[in-house]
Amino acid sequence: MIRRMGINNPLWGAPRIHGELLKLGFEVAQSSVAKYMVKRRVPPSQGWRTFLHNHAPDIVDFFVVPTIGFDLLYAFVMVRLDRRDLVWVNVTAHPTAEWVARQITEAFPWNEAPGYMIRDRDCIYGAVVTRRLRAMGIRDKPTAPASPWQNGFVERLIGSIRRECVDHIIVLGEMHLRRVLKSYADYYNRVRTHQSLNKDAPVTRPIQRIGSIKSHAILGGLHHHYTRA
Repeated sequence: MIRRMGINNPLWGAPRIHGELLKLGFEVAQSSVAKYMVKRRVPPSQGWRTFLHNHAPDIVDFFVVPTIGFDLLYAFVMVRLDRRDLVWVNVTAHPTAEWVARQITEAFPWNEAPGYMIRDRDCIYGAVVTRRLRAMGIRDKPTAPASPWQNGFVERLIGSIRRECVDHIIVLGEMHLRRVLKSYADYYNRVRTHQSLNKDAPVTRPIQRIGSIKSHAILGGLHHHYTRA
């Protein structure tokens, strides 16, 4: 079934493939998926066509991502804990407290701000940020020093972004990285299944049982969205 449907993305393990099958109406155990997965002898890598799709539009034109010119860009992400949805992502070459405060304002309309915000103790979260949080009615909850496990959800998210996206793309600049991350965020929220959500996406995906299965390439083919037509 896996081979016939073409679900052989090298970046996906059995849990991800199992989640896709469930959304397509196939009742199958995850152990069965693992048993019949194509065994690969080389590390997962994108094809040349995928590489070109991700970079062709650009040839004519808070985690760190290096660019092709060895500059460092900083990606700022915000995730909501209840549904694991990635609510905000942006990129800058020069992060400041004022820039972070502006991201928080843009991420949450004044009537939809969360009650609490968990963050680390990076010095970039200065008085400007804490004043903005207070003005929006958000209670600031910094983690203990040198304790990244206290904010494990966002650490896991950053790991997923690296493994499933930026580790497979040569970043050409700030605009390129911003576009790539926003495309990944849409995929992460609307398509990607999560074990913690019982193999659902943050934006709930309905189970489709009728129709032929179609594959839609995402990020030039790094990932695919399988739907029934």
